[in-house]
Amino acid sequence: MKCLKNVKTNNIIRVDDVQARQMAGSTWIYIPKSEWKTATRVPETEKQVVESEKKEQTLSKKAEKAAKLKAKQRQ
Repeated sequence: MKCLKNVKTNNIIRVDDVQARQMAGSTWIYIPKSEWKTATRVPETEKQVVESEKKEQTLSKKAEKAAKLKAKQRQ
C-alpha cells in the first residue's frame, strides 16, 4: 500500500502498489504514511471532548428526571 497526494487538490489517498505506480506522476506524488494518518484521522483530544459533552447532556437529563420523580413522591 502506498499513499499518494494530489498536487492540485491536496487530496490524499491510499492505494495498492500497482495502482500507485500507474497514478504517480505530475498530479500525484508519493507521501509518507504518517501524513495520510494525520489527514484522515481526528485527534483523540477532540473525540474525548465530544464524548464528555455527550455524557454531561445525558447526566443532566437523568438528573432532571430524578428531580421530577422526587418532587412527585413528596406530594
